[in-house]
Amino acid sequence: MTDYELHEPDFSETTTDEWEEPQLEEFETDDLGEVAAHFLLSSSGFPPENFTDLKLPVVEPSGELNRNALQTAKSGGHGVGAVEDLDEERQEGVENLIDRLANEQFEDADFGE
Repeated sequence: MTDYELHEPDFSETTTDEWEEPQLEEFETDDLGEVAAHFLLSSSGFPPENFTDLKLPVVEPSGELNRNALQTAKSGGHGVGAVEDLDEERQEGVENLIDRLANEQFEDADFGE
């Protein structure tokens, strides 16, 4: 089992724009500590050793928490259920964080809690 570390993302605003998983070159920095603030999980801790250690991005490179990214992270094909070697307890923690962020930040969100 991979020992993933869960992390609450940093964001300045919110958006409901369409979501596409960001690539490293889309960020205005190559500081992995700053880039990691946009993700929920890392297989090598925060800050991560490599960009590929980061899983479940939910914040746009420009700093907005994206509602569609939260939905993708919760149940999409690239979501928490698709993260390899993630134990049940950590998966539940990730799902709870996603639900809380969505419900606190988006009035019309109806994520389960």
